[in-house]
Order: sequence, then C-alpha cells, then structure tokens
Amino acid sequence: MNQKSEQSVWMQDLTWEEVASHIEQDRVVLVPFGSTEQHGPAGVLGVDTYVATGIVEDTAKRTGALCAPPMWFGDSPHHMAFEGTISLRTETLIAVVKDVCTSLAHHGFNRIVLVNGHKGSNLPALGTAVRALHEESLPHVIFAVADPLHLARTVAPSIKETNEHHGGELELSQVLYRYPGRIRTDRLTGEGAPFAEVFGGFVGNDLFGPAPDGVDVVWSSREQRKFAPTGSMSSSLGVTEDKGKQFHGHLVDRLSEVVEWLRSYSGPLGSIDPISKVGE
Repeated sequence: MNQKSEQSVWMQDLTWEEVASHIEQDRVVLVPFGSTEQHGPAGVLGVDTYVATGIVEDTAKRTGALCAPPMWFGDSPHHMAFEGTISLRTETLIAVVKDVCTSLAHHGFNRIVLVNGHKGSNLPALGTAVRALHEESLPHVIFAVADPLHLARTVAPSIKETNEHHGGELELSQVLYRYPGRIRTDRLTGEGAPFAEVFGGFVGNDLFGPAPDGVDVVWSSREQRKFAPTGSMSSSLGVTEDKGKQFHGHLVDRLSEVVEWLRSYSGPLGSIDPISKVGE
C-alpha cells in the first residue's frame, strides 16, 4: 500500500496537477540561481548553488511557497582557469532567466523571487532580465532579486571574524551547516588575495565590510590564478557550523519576510496592464 508522504516544496518533485492545485492557493515562487565554479581548496564546485537551494528550501517550508528547480550554472568566466568550473555567457544567463520566468508567469505565478547564491556575479544578468520582462511583457508580475550580499548586510559583520570574499568563512560555514560533508574541513586555508597590491586600493577585500571609494576592476581567470593560486580570495580558517547556522538563519528569516510581504502587497507594483502593440 502506498503511503502519502509530506509534499515536497520542489516543483521537480511534483506532478503538474499538484503544481496547478498549489497555484490556486498561492502564486509566489522561489527560483534559486547558483554556479558550478571553484571555491578554493575547501569548497566544492557547487557551493553557490547549495547556498541558494538551502535558503529557498527552508524559506519555502516555512512559508508554504514553491521552489523552481535550481540553476547550477552561472556567470563564472573569472574562475575558468580552475578545473571543473562551468560558465555561461552573461547573455545566455539573461536568456535563461527570461525563459524560466516567462514559463512560470504563463502558469499563473505572479510573484517571482530570484535567489542568487553566486554572490554578486549573477546579479547583472538577473537584474537585466527581470527589468526587461517587467517593462515589456510581464508588467503584472512582481519580481524580486535576493542575494546574501544584501539580505545579510547588517548581520554578517557580527558573525564573521575576518574579511569575507570568495571561498570565505561565511559562505563555507553556511554550506557546512546546511549540507554536511560538502566542505573539506581538512583543506581550510588562511590564504587570500592581496587586494591592495593587485587592485591599488580601489577594490575592497570584504564583501560585507566598509568599501573604499573605488572602481570595479575587471580581472580574467588567468590573472586570478596568479594572484589567488588556490582560488581562495579570503581566509576560511574560521569556518564553523555555528557561524553557518546564524548566517543561514538570518537569510531564511529575511527571505520569509519578503515572501509574506509579496503575498499581502496591494500597491502600484504589478497593477499595470500589458502595453498594447500598435494595431491591436
């Protein structure tokens, strides 16, 4: 005899009828975006995607929202000098985001939250895609783009013990807590990139710390392999499960607030009809 288990929050685990039934009750969907790229000697290639999937899954369980399948590939050309990294062109990612969101909106989801685990790097593509969709074809859909860089800006400094950059203690602690076994704790390192030497003091070495009056300086994967040969951009020696629990918990709390706000929203966003084309 088949026993009915608790229904998954992941769309790929449901039938189309189960998704249709859900949409009748709730139209919020969470869409996780990550990457497959190097994260130093201690972090597996899927760190960014595990960050995103952990956040959306726990938020969905708390709020009753649904999660779209995760996107495992991101905008990662600056890591291509490290084996295993798989990168999409920015324009490819924009096209993927547009197609995914258009499909979700077609079925009735009108509150779409893109959750980026690839801190910062996917944001240009995600933002470009949803701004175009909202302006041109999906004005009735409210889009939000969430990223730990912004969701945890107030709490991160009180959790971390050193500067946080790629392969740093916060993101690795989060994955260690949420996905035990995905971090090679015997390979944690104190190595980081010499930001002042390489970037002349115009690029900050802490994604959650005070930033200099600076500029964005572009570097290639080959250059990164030279100034950060292990792939680690900041120390990971302070990685602990407790830090990961605190950091992850704050992200889930804040994203859950976003979901509830979107459900209750009745303001001007999403209230405009699609623009009619000439001749219609």
